[in-house]
Amino acid sequence: MKYAYYPGCSLGTSAEEYDVSSREVLKRLGVELSEIPDWTCCGASAVEPVSSLLTLALPARNLALTERECPGLDMLVPCSACYLNHLRVGRECAADRALPGRINEALGTEGLSYAGKVRVRHLLDVLAGDIGPEAVAAQVSRRLEGLIVASYYGCQALRPYALFDDPERPRSMEPLISALGATAFRWDMGGRCCGASLMATRRDVALVSVAAILDAAAGADAIVTVCPMCQMNLEAYQSQAHQADTISVLYLPQLLGLAFGLSDEQTLLDKNLAVTDALKGKLRACETASA
Repeated sequence: MKYAYYPGCSLGTSAEEYDVSSREVLKRLGVELSEIPDWTCCGASAVEPVSSLLTLALPARNLALTERECPGLDMLVPCSACYLNHLRVGRECAADRALPGRINEALGTEGLSYAGKVRVRHLLDVLAGDIGPEAVAAQVSRRLEGLIVASYYGCQALRPYALFDDPERPRSMEPLISALGATAFRWDMGGRCCGASLMATRRDVALVSVAAILDAAAGADAIVTVCPMCQMNLEAYQSQAHQADTISVLYLPQLLGLAFGLSDEQTLLDKNLAVTDALKGKLRACETASA
């Protein structure tokens, strides 16, 4: 399997651990990544108040580059905000026949043209659908027996385009967690909004959302995410939102990597803001039991 890889801005900075662990895990699973040459920021949610055209032209540029440089490949995107922004281009163009011309007029200054030929895929979609739990289980060398893991999907991987999971009752992560030997925590908060960028504008509102998610995860050893913004909100604001004990928060590929026998250094576990000694102790016990 081969994909055109769009890491996005966060994975090169604040979410470096997501990028590194994703690359390592996909390599172990036999996936080849071709990073899109000269990719640029997709604008995410910050550009729309400035320009509706730029909101679409920025991700369309990356899609046009993929069409030209990685023909025939799906675009694999780990960041949920980036995934949604790139996916949105095709949906908006299908609804407005004049829009592709406006976008291509903007792209034409670089000699680029967007034709709508690239299929945009979230990392979770690829892991759950293309690779699957059986292939994941085959790579496990440290079975995570006894570990209870809560799957947190957030909003943007699932809404408004429910392409690979049910946004109200998402379940695509659970078979992957079970394949590692861990137990999937049963809860109904996996698709609940964490407050997203409200943390920068209305922190009081966002903290209520974060607190509700963390409170509902009581009894789990860790929460796993597939979105840099969700990861940041659930990690960095625990002390403000949550009065109980710290809850470990990992990216899904970090958890997969640890089960595959990758070290804390290989998964950049030290970059996470919320990893408890209790979780580290359980991981060591799993390693000893699997030896």
